[in-house]
Amino acid sequence: MGAGHSLHHPGSSVVHRLPAHVKIVVTFLLVLAVVATPREAFWIFGEHLGLLVGIWVAARLPVASIAVRSLIEAPFVVLAVLLPFAAAGPRVEWLGLSLSYDGLLAGWNILVKGTLGVLISVTLGMTTPVRDLLSGLGRLRVPGMVTTIATLMVRYLEVIVAEARRMRLARVARGHDPRFLWQIGPTVRGVGTLFLRSYERGERVHLAMLARGYTGAMPVTDDAGATRRTWARALVPAVVAVLGAATGYALT
Repeated sequence: MGAGHSLHHPGSSVVHRLPAHVKIVVTFLLVLAVVATPREAFWIFGEHLGLLVGIWVAARLPVASIAVRSLIEAPFVVLAVLLPFAAAGPRVEWLGLSLSYDGLLAGWNILVKGTLGVLISVTLGMTTPVRDLLSGLGRLRVPGMVTTIATLMVRYLEVIVAEARRMRLARVARGHDPRFLWQIGPTVRGVGTLFLRSYERGERVHLAMLARGYTGAMPVTDDAGATRRTWARALVPAVVAVLGAATGYALT
């Protein structure tokens, strides 16, 4: 599992070698610090970005790959751009445009925190395989049922995508052209067929797991622990980010 997931960027850097549960904790603290930073503390957000850049350099992550993986944020960018025009309250003039002051701050808040949150999450995904993330969640005492469902979902997603691709190719080979609206019927029926096939395959997978000794818990694939020194080194960016957020509240 994990070979087909394009989010992970293989590497042997110090960030890649950190245990997954340590990186999950650091990621959570970084996101918490970003969310807690007051929107008026502009320079603190620059500090958060500087910490991220430092992590990227240490992990030797290509900026272009990070940018491509961050495109998921696009809908929030659109919302942030529209807020200054739609929000009420005091207005300011900029380049002949009448913008809401509260809307500008709200849009900035959504844009900067959303962007940093996505970048932090992408950094975690690029430096940690999915299987290690799931093992890390288990080590952090996340309920076993949650990690089991997530593991099966990740492993089964590629199967469903491959099945949908094969069904689409079969329809096209029989003259179906999904570009035309009046041919949407076969596509809708294909979705129903895909659901039935996925359900039946899931039943077979579950029976196969039981036959191989499955008892309700996924096997542990990552036994790597973390020493106090590892925790101390890994938590440095998170501590700096939390202190920066606290400083932002003190200065605003």
